[in-house]
Amino acid sequence: MLEPGLEHQQKRRRRWPWLLAALILIAGGYWLATRQPAGTAGGDNPFSRRGMLGAPVPVKVASVEQGKIDFVLKAVGTVTAYNTVVVRSQVDGELVEVAFDEGQKVAKGDLLARVDPRSYQIALDQAQGTLQQHQAELRNARRDLQRYQQLFKQNSIARQQVDTQSSLVQQLQGAVVSDKAAVDNAELQLSYTRITAPISGRLGLRAVDVGNIINASSTDGVVTITQIQPISVLFSLPQAQLPQVAEKMRQGVPLQVALYDSADLKQIATGRLESIDNQINVDTGTVRLKARFDNEDELLFPNAFVNVHLRVDTLEALLVPTAAIQQGSIGAFVYVVDDSNKVHLQAIETGHVENGRSSVVSGLKQGQRVVVEGVDRLREGATVEVAAAGDDSPSAPPGASSAGPAQSGGAGSRADSGPDRAGQEQPSRKGGTAQGSRKPDQG
Repeated sequence: MLEPGLEHQQKRRRRWPWLLAALILIAGGYWLATRQPAGTAGGDNPFSRRGMLGAPVPVKVASVEQGKIDFVLKAVGTVTAYNTVVVRSQVDGELVEVAFDEGQKVAKGDLLARVDPRSYQIALDQAQGTLQQHQAELRNARRDLQRYQQLFKQNSIARQQVDTQSSLVQQLQGAVVSDKAAVDNAELQLSYTRITAPISGRLGLRAVDVGNIINASSTDGVVTITQIQPISVLFSLPQAQLPQVAEKMRQGVPLQVALYDSADLKQIATGRLESIDNQINVDTGTVRLKARFDNEDELLFPNAFVNVHLRVDTLEALLVPTAAIQQGSIGAFVYVVDDSNKVHLQAIETGHVENGRSSVVSGLKQGQRVVVEGVDRLREGATVEVAAAGDDSPSAPPGASSAGPAQSGGAGSRADSGPDRAGQEQPSRKGGTAQGSRKPDQG
């Protein structure tokens, strides 16, 4: 038997030929995969790196147009009723009738409920009886006073008796006035047994049932009425945006306010800006505004959250699709396609954004073509193939399926299929505003 050291050395010698053969196979496979046939250009081999870079990149383009764009300020608002009333009883007693349905629309003065009126009717009758008694006494006292005055003229009675009778008449006159006030109060208390709607609006859920004793001091109430037509929306804007809005308000220009659902996709109401608060919140640096809506279709409910779009102005500007705008180290830029179908990186200054369109302040001219899809594989000076108007998306170049996943979508996320684009961050957009961190490649 061999010694353990010699046996280990023999095993190591037997491994070397196998390792060498494996390295040769790997090198040969790489050479076969990357070699080019003699007499052909690098771009003729669709599976080579140079072939992919030399092939025209399919893209979709859009023209720079002159048009109108709305200057819109966006915020989150809360639907707020102009009037909300908790209907309470103003007298004590048993609730004997509820004359409404929950959720019903009522007009001002409609009967809602009744409290047992019997005790208040009795009090009214007593006050009326006292009033009639004192009125009869007053009439008799006035007749006696007339007799005493006639007798005094004849020197038949003393003046003191006339003065005493005159004072009695005045006392009874005061008693009658007090009795009339008592009658009025009793009538008022009796009218309170009929609980009516103080405003027009929609009723909420009933808070008390028939047969319960309700008190004027109770804070629970019978039902709540909320005015829903018209209705308001409260929202806040940063103080930096206040001068633009305040200037239009001072000029008397009506500013349109549109409301959108929670997803900020569907418009649910249109109204106008009504007022601006008189001070800025020092904690948030914002100012509150109120907009008014007719709410004829009753889609707006109090305390609901909505997305507010306040249109401040309509401007004339150069417009491009927001999907065409990229962001990089030089700021906002686009790829411009010239007449020879070559792309050139162009830095631009953007303005307002609305409904997938962005205004361009500088950097572009009307009629130029900009790339809106397929920007992931573009380089400065690269040749592109403009997709037809009916194509859903630009087709992938030869070999793209083996090199990596093809591009999907234009303004959304993009998968990079080029090998030299690996590791670069892709642009992302949200809410129609071009955003991203991909740095432009200028060759």
